[in-house]
Amino acid sequence: MLKSGAEHLESLRDGRRVFIGSEQVADVTNHPAFRNAARTVASIYDLKAAPENRDTMTFEEDGHRYSGYFLRARSRGDLELRTGTHRKIADLTYGMLGRSPDHVASFVTGMAMNPAVFGKYAENIVAYYHHMRDQDVYAAYAVSPPAAARNPEFYQKENIPVPTLRVVREDDDGVVISGMKMLATGAILANEIWIGNVLPLAAEFRREAITCAIPCNAPGLVLWSRKPLEPYARNDFDAPLTARFDETDSMVLCEDVKVPWERVFVHDDAILSRRIYTETPAHAFGNHQSNVRFASKMRLIVGVASRIAQSSGSDQVPAVRETLGRLAALEAALEGMIAGQLHAAESWPPGYMTFNRRYMYAALNWCTEGHSAIVDCLRELCGGGVLQMPADDSVIEEPAMRELFETYWSTPQMDAERRMRLFKLAWDLVGSEFAGRHQQYEKFYAGASFIVRNYSFVNAPWDEFHALVDDLIGR
Repeated sequence: MLKSGAEHLESLRDGRRVFIGSEQVADVTNHPAFRNAARTVASIYDLKAAPENRDTMTFEEDGHRYSGYFLRARSRGDLELRTGTHRKIADLTYGMLGRSPDHVASFVTGMAMNPAVFGKYAENIVAYYHHMRDQDVYAAYAVSPPAAARNPEFYQKENIPVPTLRVVREDDDGVVISGMKMLATGAILANEIWIGNVLPLAAEFRREAITCAIPCNAPGLVLWSRKPLEPYARNDFDAPLTARFDETDSMVLCEDVKVPWERVFVHDDAILSRRIYTETPAHAFGNHQSNVRFASKMRLIVGVASRIAQSSGSDQVPAVRETLGRLAALEAALEGMIAGQLHAAESWPPGYMTFNRRYMYAALNWCTEGHSAIVDCLRELCGGGVLQMPADDSVIEEPAMRELFETYWSTPQMDAERRMRLFKLAWDLVGSEFAGRHQQYEKFYAGASFIVRNYSFVNAPWDEFHALVDDLIGR
């Protein structure tokens, strides 16, 4: 069933324990660190529920309407509906929410298309998919161990507990987990957290292999937020991205959190805890959303770059036009890779259709490698312009200062206020703390670069490549 934005905001007032440093947040929907981002998420729910988006962002099954990203695709048309849903959400947020509600939902939907991989927990993953679909659940995930947990010998020598999350007890009604997981982007604004492992685990790490789902207000669960950026945005004039799109990142701490058996999907099987992502369409569906999301962000960056050049007339300089042309070509290349995932879609698993995995991983690598260089192109086009603007928009409110501002900051191509708005937006993409967070975030969005490239290595048709070489040298 489709949830409204108001219903989602109400669902966040559930007694969850969130900390900013030592401050405990009573209500994330009203706290100045999270309230605008929470309303951005609510606007996604309203977008999906709008009557004009009924046919492009939702689907009907079992007599009810559901969000398009829960569609288990059986045709290329189904895949196109999924892509269109992702694109509308990403365009609404300018690609700034890396873990919007359609991300983890896409992973779970892909898993439910090949539940046999889960063995004795197959029924659990299907039931959880139906739970998420029926309740329009926004789930975040925490699927990596903290850095300190990567040296277990230290903890054995010191005889202290390993900090990574693990099963500490089994009961008749479920398992009990304790420890830490990272990095739960969006969890403070979500309903539930998927706990799992995307990094390989050695076979002996059976207790750490737990994969499960827990509500964000589960007893014993605490979210420690990184420094929120939203409170430092004076308004959306001065920081148009920071003010609305700081999706939050947090560490997940569990102290004797009970997980009922029906919410357990992998247990005591370290190898399976990672296989569930690649032996089901989970990776293909979840990371296709990632590609589409980045494409929306890319279009914003290219648009800002062009407007920055136009604001001074430098768009007529051949070298600047070359830079803009390069950015436009990069944007088109990514769109081509996304289209290729649809054009070369795979009939897999039996009875379903999946985005082309090779092209999806290629696009994922493109985004990981390309973001820094793309933002640097925009930085060069900005020059010193981002540093020449007044401190904030209060100069516009004071008549005498506004007259001076309009006199000296206007150009033949653009009036002063519009230039200031443009350069404030550019700064939020290249120089603000929000921009810095995105710079770091995009580098490790899908893990370290060698992990992203390994996916392409594993999925490459090496036999075909080798056959070409062998055929040529054998003649």
